[in-house]
Amino acid sequence: MSDETNILARYAATLAFTDLPDEVVARAERLVLDFFGNIARGGADADSSASVRAMLARLGLDGPGACTVVGAPRTYAPAVAALLNGVYGHSLDFDDTHAESSLHPSAPVVSAAFAAAEMTGASGRDFITAVIAGYEVCCRLGVALDPTVHYARGFHPTATAGTFGAAAAAGKLLGLDAERIACAFGVAASQAAGSLQFLVNGAWNKRYQVGAAAMNGLIAATLSAEGFKGASEAIEGKHGFLHGYSDGADPAKAVRDLGTVYETMKIGLKPYPSCRYTHAALDGLLALRTAHNLTAADIVKVRVGLHPNGITLTGAPLAEKRRARTVVDGQFSMPFTAAVALDQGAFGWDDYERLGDPAIEALCDRIEVEADSALEGRAHPFGALLTVTTTGGTYQSSIPDPSGEPDLFPADAALGAKFTTLVKPVLGSKTGDLANSLLETATIADMADVAALARG
Repeated sequence: MSDETNILARYAATLAFTDLPDEVVARAERLVLDFFGNIARGGADADSSASVRAMLARLGLDGPGACTVVGAPRTYAPAVAALLNGVYGHSLDFDDTHAESSLHPSAPVVSAAFAAAEMTGASGRDFITAVIAGYEVCCRLGVALDPTVHYARGFHPTATAGTFGAAAAAGKLLGLDAERIACAFGVAASQAAGSLQFLVNGAWNKRYQVGAAAMNGLIAATLSAEGFKGASEAIEGKHGFLHGYSDGADPAKAVRDLGTVYETMKIGLKPYPSCRYTHAALDGLLALRTAHNLTAADIVKVRVGLHPNGITLTGAPLAEKRRARTVVDGQFSMPFTAAVALDQGAFGWDDYERLGDPAIEALCDRIEVEADSALEGRAHPFGALLTVTTTGGTYQSSIPDPSGEPDLFPADAALGAKFTTLVKPVLGSKTGDLANSLLETATIADMADVAALARG
């Protein structure tokens, strides 16, 4: 019997800030900065946010508490804050991605860690160490699941594997030892849930289930801290996470090179607020548009080749993807995002106003999306192959990785520009101070100082 549950628990419990290379700390700080920007704007703008708040009020769960929701003027109980930060931060589909596991690590991990940090009066150094522990756990579990198989069974890895990452991060901040974090994993295994059925009708489940992963991870860690007995062998056991959620899991991948190879350094940031599988194509289409001075009227046909995972999420059924009607539909539509980019030379959060635009839909009808075998078997499945047929000629482009991936990680100026665009409408003059603090999180004596800047 392998022992992945205990190995990962020991890693999370014993990881020390002094163990971490400087570049890993710096990367984590920038990932947190990016995610805080998503939370602020998601809470203010996402169409699902009001109904989540109304649900909490109706159930009597919106009372005052000690924990911050980025951009909100008031505080909440820890579990509710974790939920809201996770829901809001994932709602724009503008948050970070880890290619090999095909999940968004910050949404569950940072949301749970931020609440736990406020619960415990943690320093920035402790917070960043816990976030990195959570990243390592959820990304490694996502890889071990085999995301293609996990997707094929209808699961959403950010919500499933993310629950374990949230439990690891929260457990570390709560001071749990390895035995207690393993116990928290045992509870997390009963709470890991996330379905891809939201793709059928543009539902808001995806946003909620990621916030729930953050909340459930925090609950799992807190239950363990209070002596609750969780299932053993939660990850590798006969009825454990890897066997229950995948037909092709490789448990060894969850712990391979643990502590020497940092999955944190493999997390990329999004330049566009849509599914990551659309981004390489958007990069390529925008480049071709600029290079050849293309307009929408010039486009005869566009062929976009994607990895099969990208087809599952953004290309099938194609007729429905060409008629996106809700923001979620648009976030997971290769034709819609491509049509907007080709029509106006950019794609941003405010461009979802073009849903249902006849000019965009006419262009969608000229966009084909197909699985391309040349993109299979790669560690990064986010590439795209393009053939654009125009009235003036045919152009081809191969984009192996989208902008924002680790080898193309944005400079601080670009990070700051994205953060300001998202946050300034919500926090106004506090935006710059919050950004500066987050870029130096590891030097902050008390995360309460960050929390004060993050409140609206």
